[in-house]
Amino acid sequence: MSNLPAPGVYNVDPVHSSVGFVARHLVAAKVRGNFTDFTGTITIGDSIENSSVEASLQAASITTANEMRDGHLKSADFLDQENYPTLTLKSTKITPKSGDKYELVADLTVRGITKPVTFLLEYLGTGPSMAPGVDVTAFEVTGEIDRRDFGVNFEGTLENGSLVVGNKVGIEIAVEAHHAA
Repeated sequence: MSNLPAPGVYNVDPVHSSVGFVARHLVAAKVRGNFTDFTGTITIGDSIENSSVEASLQAASITTANEMRDGHLKSADFLDQENYPTLTLKSTKITPKSGDKYELVADLTVRGITKPVTFLLEYLGTGPSMAPGVDVTAFEVTGEIDRRDFGVNFEGTLENGSLVVGNKVGIEIAVEAHHAA
């Protein structure tokens, strides 16, 4: 059995965490982006199977370092932030794989549509933080979704029929969390 953090509730530190994504653009290029406004809670139980993860992200905080593209991603073509301001993730099952790697199955809600998604979760360890007497616990979560599963059906195409934006979106989450006081 892997060395898990002590049982308890851990709050995600948004200053030292990131929620990122990557999607293909114009066949070959990759566009990377982040959500900058998010919260999360990790509950470690007496076993990994009794542990859980919950998170919420604000659609308005999406950024790709391009103001015009960010505006389009917030529009009804993509996240439709006016009608669906929050994206959520709630784990339904966590199972050990090998070493410090786990399979995380979570209900992901985007644009009001909830679908189960399977992620790879890796526990990176626990150690002292910059604040005296406070430990930090770190995880990485990776996976892939098909944006069409969540009603993101923008179908811009080029003259040759290639999609402007790929259907597959990679998810890359790096988390530092502190034991809740």
